[in-house]
Amino acid sequence: MEFARELWLRIETLHAVTYFGEETQEAGRELGATGFWMGYFGFRAAPLGPVAPGVVDATFFNFSPAFVRRWVPDVWTVVAPEALVAARARAAAATLRRVAPAMDDVARAVAPFLDAAIAAGAAPGRALFAANRDLPLPTDEVEALWQRCTALREHRGDGHVAALTAAGVDGLEAHVLIALEQGADPEDLQRTRGWSADDWAAAVDRLRHRDLVDEGGSLTDAGLDLRRSVEHTTDHLAAAPWLALDEMERTRVVELLTPVASAVSRGGVLRYPNPIGLPPLPA
Repeated sequence: MEFARELWLRIETLHAVTYFGEETQEAGRELGATGFWMGYFGFRAAPLGPVAPGVVDATFFNFSPAFVRRWVPDVWTVVAPEALVAARARAAAATLRRVAPAMDDVARAVAPFLDAAIAAGAAPGRALFAANRDLPLPTDEVEALWQRCTALREHRGDGHVAALTAAGVDGLEAHVLIALEQGADPEDLQRTRGWSADDWAAAVDRLRHRDLVDEGGSLTDAGLDLRRSVEHTTDHLAAAPWLALDEMERTRVVELLTPVASAVSRGGVLRYPNPIGLPPLPA
């Protein structure tokens, strides 16, 4: 399933400008969102409608429930989901055009391939994918490209949540496992996902009792095996939409998206490392 990961790396890079691009931050302020996190939760949850915080807990998966409740449902009293949906696509497209001038040509060329993949995606159990898939596509070609990438990104994300849940791993434990595997800073993940140091320590202790973490705080062989198994399952589930394309078409999608995704990766918009676990594209 290497093609699923190769495509994810490019699609996630294009999607992720919505979290880091200055245009999205400005769009949130113009709509009245107070601070980054009200904008984040509003923009990402908006395709679901004015949902309760429990829905965001369940679908976003890895945030502290108390953190979610600081912003949801208050965001819906400030700005309607429909306005957030339109604004996020406009803002993301502005960022993409700013860092990758060829984005319009790529958007036109790749559209039929992405549409075929989205049509082949399975909606059951994938709430964020289904909500994004069912949004009307913007008439602007780059806005539509971003929306297509977002639907496919959420398809993979929903599958990743399913893989973690099947493995008996909760959202915080997932962060602990990947941080230990990659040597990431736990304070960054705690700060950006609303968990305390005590929450983190309790999750480490739970994983230690399952023999996934050793007494020294490192992943055991079983912990590494679990991480590999989750990623393999995620790739397997994420591959399904792309099976609607033949090998030459999948290769063409990678070829089309690589230059613009590389421009975004190198363009100073995204930060590395980041809380979403997205690595930079190889130079």
